[in-house]
Amino acid sequence: MRTFNSWMDEYGVSHKNPTNQAIHKICVPLIMFSVIGLLWSIPTPESFHFVPLMNWATLFVVGCLIFYAGLNFLMAVGMLILTSIMIALCAVLAKSNILLQLSIAIFVISWIAQFYGHKVEGKKPSFLKDLAFLLIGPLWVLRFLYAHLGIKV
Repeated sequence: MRTFNSWMDEYGVSHKNPTNQAIHKICVPLIMFSVIGLLWSIPTPESFHFVPLMNWATLFVVGCLIFYAGLNFLMAVGMLILTSIMIALCAVLAKSNILLQLSIAIFVISWIAQFYGHKVEGKKPSFLKDLAFLLIGPLWVLRFLYAHLGIKV
């Protein structure tokens, strides 16, 4: 079973180039936001309506947070804060009827940038080896923020 540090080490192997790192620090959070927005836009069954804000996006986020908590509690707390902000923004944008279109645009543009970053890096994206790396990317970016703030993980 992989540990938080082993995930970070393995993800870092294909993210050493400063240009690729900069692109990932911007695009990984944008992709996560866009995925939450896309999931938010999927109609929910009537049974979801008894819980405020219960939808496919919030269920996805809960699943991610459970995964993150199993790897590193401090990182899970940071992801709880970040995903809560993303959910709040999605709720506002959904009321404005622009969430779906904006999420699609962000998703497409961010993935194009990500693949460009990997072209510069000269290495394939980690998720081509293991889809779980799609969940590891946000932690990898958050780790940089924690380091900048002097928080040790």
